[in-house]
Amino acid sequence: MITPVLPTYNRAPIAFVEGKGSWLTAEDGSRYLDMGAGIAVNVLGHAAPELVEAMTAQAAKLWHVSNVYRIPEQEKLATALVEATFADTVFFTNSGTEAAELAVKMVRKYWYEKGQPDRIEIFAFDGAFHGRSAAAIAASGAEKMVKGFGPLLPGFARLAFGDIDGLKAITDKTAAVMIEPMQGEGGIRVAPDAFLKALRAACDETGALLVFDEVQCGVGRTGKLFAHEWFGVTPDIMMVAKGIGGGFPLGAVLATEDAASGMVVGTHGSTYGGNPLGCAIGARVMQIVSDPAFLAEVGRKGAFFRQKLEGLVASHPDVFEEVRGQGLLVGLKCVKPATDVVAAGYAQHVLTIGAADNVVRLLPALNITDEDLAEAVDRLDRAASALA
Repeated sequence: MITPVLPTYNRAPIAFVEGKGSWLTAEDGSRYLDMGAGIAVNVLGHAAPELVEAMTAQAAKLWHVSNVYRIPEQEKLATALVEATFADTVFFTNSGTEAAELAVKMVRKYWYEKGQPDRIEIFAFDGAFHGRSAAAIAASGAEKMVKGFGPLLPGFARLAFGDIDGLKAITDKTAAVMIEPMQGEGGIRVAPDAFLKALRAACDETGALLVFDEVQCGVGRTGKLFAHEWFGVTPDIMMVAKGIGGGFPLGAVLATEDAASGMVVGTHGSTYGGNPLGCAIGARVMQIVSDPAFLAEVGRKGAFFRQKLEGLVASHPDVFEEVRGQGLLVGLKCVKPATDVVAAGYAQHVLTIGAADNVVRLLPALNITDEDLAEAVDRLDRAASALA
């Protein structure tokens, strides 16, 4: 018999009733150290006082109005994003998947308006994850995502992540290239510096648009406001979500004026996207996370955490192979099945997230304490010992 909740997740048998900072309390009163943060969403932890205050103040005034009117809270957040990034304009969504859909539409409409309606092909990369919509799964091409869903949306092809020679496939027939500068679901794989620079150069040479998906690696996660800043490379279009709402459903597409030139009145819309409540929270997240001192702390904590994790890997070579990532976007490449490591963590009351390439992801709140980071490593050490 089917459950009331559509069974599309293989859920762990744990339910949480309260959260504070980096800790969650389960129904039975037991506490878990959360190193997943809702998959890189709760950037300021659970029930962050600053966000509760922003939400409460806005909720008491106005939750939702249609986008047929001006929304001052939306304009404030858009201005903050434009001032902090390469972008000239922003469209707000409710999720990363919605952001991916708009990015694809923006690319296709760009070339249509340029008089090249047949220039539709978008390259993505092996290991990519851009969401679960029709366009997103067509972009990834992963069998486990596309199987059984009928004919795929045409116009997508894939290249090898990190392979500079493979970029020769980008031509003046290519509409765009879509990439995560640091893959999350793909196993915390960081694009080589030279590769991302060569990708930008290839797009410049052919006129193809460069689309960055920073849904998971953006919003301070790596110690920069956005991960592409580490490479000195900027996109034409960027997808953002997860951390930007600090736990409230919020996403965005950022773009240059040129890349967005095809998206005029009537070409896209959203009922809930950019609502006053979500944008008030997002503006507070941006105010906190974009502070250089805050980002410097993320970088320091990331280095501290990595040092601890390197010791963990050295102590358990039969369980772990290597540490990956940047800042607080961290992956443990496993020798044992990553699913077993995640399950062993449950027994030690530490929450981690699986990923492709047999990797366990560690994506804690960006304001997590050093003590909690050390405690997480201790719990993972006990989990590894139990597995060994």
